[in-house]
Amino acid sequence: MSDQYKGDQIVVLEGLEPVRKRPAMYIGSTSLAGVHHCLNEIVDNSIDEALAGYAKNIWITIHKDDSVTVRDDGRGIPIDIHPKYNVSSLELVMTKLHAGGKFEGKAYKISGGLHGVGASVVNALSKELTVQVKRDGKIVEQTYRKGVPTSPVRVIGESNETGTSTTFILDPEIFKEGITLNFETVKKQIRDRAYLIPKLFFHLYDERTGEKENYYFDGGILSLVKALNRTKQPLHDPIYITKQSNDGNIMLDVAIQYTDSFSETVESYVNVIHTPEGGAHLTGFRMALTRAINDYGRKIGAIKENGDSIIGEDTREGLTAVVYVKMPSADLQFEGQTKGKLGNAEVQPFVNAAVKEGLDTYFEEHPQDAKRILEKVFLAAKARLAAKAAKDAIIRKGALEGATLPGKLADCQEKDPSVSELFIVEGDSAGGSAKQGRDRKFQAILPLRGKILNTERARLDKIIEFEELKALVVALGMGIGDTLNPEKLRYHRIIIMTDADVDGEHIMTLLLTFFYRHLPYIIEHNHLYVAQPPLYKITIGKQTFYAYSDEERNEIIKREAKGSKTPPNVQRYKGLGEMNPEQLWETTMNPNHRIMRQVTIADAAEADRIFSMLMGDEVPPRKKFIQTHAKSATLDI
Repeated sequence: MSDQYKGDQIVVLEGLEPVRKRPAMYIGSTSLAGVHHCLNEIVDNSIDEALAGYAKNIWITIHKDDSVTVRDDGRGIPIDIHPKYNVSSLELVMTKLHAGGKFEGKAYKISGGLHGVGASVVNALSKELTVQVKRDGKIVEQTYRKGVPTSPVRVIGESNETGTSTTFILDPEIFKEGITLNFETVKKQIRDRAYLIPKLFFHLYDERTGEKENYYFDGGILSLVKALNRTKQPLHDPIYITKQSNDGNIMLDVAIQYTDSFSETVESYVNVIHTPEGGAHLTGFRMALTRAINDYGRKIGAIKENGDSIIGEDTREGLTAVVYVKMPSADLQFEGQTKGKLGNAEVQPFVNAAVKEGLDTYFEEHPQDAKRILEKVFLAAKARLAAKAAKDAIIRKGALEGATLPGKLADCQEKDPSVSELFIVEGDSAGGSAKQGRDRKFQAILPLRGKILNTERARLDKIIEFEELKALVVALGMGIGDTLNPEKLRYHRIIIMTDADVDGEHIMTLLLTFFYRHLPYIIEHNHLYVAQPPLYKITIGKQTFYAYSDEERNEIIKREAKGSKTPPNVQRYKGLGEMNPEQLWETTMNPNHRIMRQVTIADAAEADRIFSMLMGDEVPPRKKFIQTHAKSATLDI
């Protein structure tokens, strides 16, 4: 690797015009996810300096006007005149698509930037952007508007320091959902990167709230695995495997730890880029894990030579792992512009062989840990077979085939899932109101009686045996477990509608747990919603108003009761059954007036931790959570 990062290493492929015409091609989405993606691109450029061995600190400041500054103490973007294009290399990097030091692998062997287009893409999508560079004893600056320079590259001072500072505010014309960053999401994105790059200091500051966060980890992905499992009961110390390919081009780090939970948490990364859809590295890891466990089980006689093998599904229960690959950025092949899946075929056999060798050695040297892991996967295999038997028995009766829909389901007339809705309603009383008030053309109602099973630690056979959950699975039509067929989902809007009291919140949490742990497809594909019935009915004279919060109630009374002789009559709704069918339709079910919350997973690891803590067997973490948040709780007593 050359430590000479100069202008002649900058390669240009095309201009910026396509970016503003088709921004989603470059950042995946123009929603708030795209806003966060843009921040990542600028941060990843600074991270590339750390990966190359130069930057030690990265500062990220969110300003009150929603602009952001990212600063590092790396070498600074080159500012010399590019010999081929006769303009400053800084201007070239910021205004030309595919201009950067990453294509030929000379300035950066390993990088996380978006194929070298990150800075220019963010510039093109920014209303305004200013970049300052400290290097060669000078401070230089250039400003841009929508990717077009509004000033020349000019010297504004002197400095013995080095580094790059980029301040940008995204263009609301492109990001119509808004440009306001969520600090919790930013913290998660930065925290992940801090785990992956030991000894790099991140400094976060949100001027909007005054909140500060600093991240620095010595332990790398071992620290990350321990953090992911902090609300679970580990079965052994984390297993750490590291390996470099013979040609030195691929570096692998893997950390593995099993817990007594039933869920799986596996995170995969390439050059600090999160790959939520996995790819070649994750496939190689899973193959090696299954082979290593089977081979060791046969070696010690726990699995008979001609007996049933452990399958991949069995090895996932209770598994927490991080698979991290670093390789030359010039060689990277991603499926999709947003790098969701690694496509390099050569990575799979390398990861497979490295993880298999590492696990074989570990099992030999730690037989007690190996035995605990075997016992865990044997239990999972036993449960899988039991679930299959229970499911087959139910299928033989025709209950899961969809031919016999549950009697309590009031189905809709519409057969097109994309326009059909299923309301999951708490109790028969509310179910009756919902059935009468709905638009039966496209709205189906499924009332649930009582509190459903807590499925956080329930296997499939127990779920299928539970009558209310079985009715829900049958109504949805897509099956569950290994029979899951998303194409058979009968409704593309599934709406949880429970009372606005403690019991209703509990039932909603139980349902969310069921969907998150056993039908995550529905959440991942944006099909799950939570209805927002009004909290108050306010009558002033002959007029009726509905309020969905205490603040809205106070505002309505202040606005509408002004000058009125009649004192407002405020009714607090405790249950959906208190509303007649017309009121329920008008306030909660009518698409023209209703308010709904869409259930999404912005942070899968954090969601996993919260569900484990709130719904799992471990009492101390839940007790601590309740004590910490007790003062902010709103109780109806």
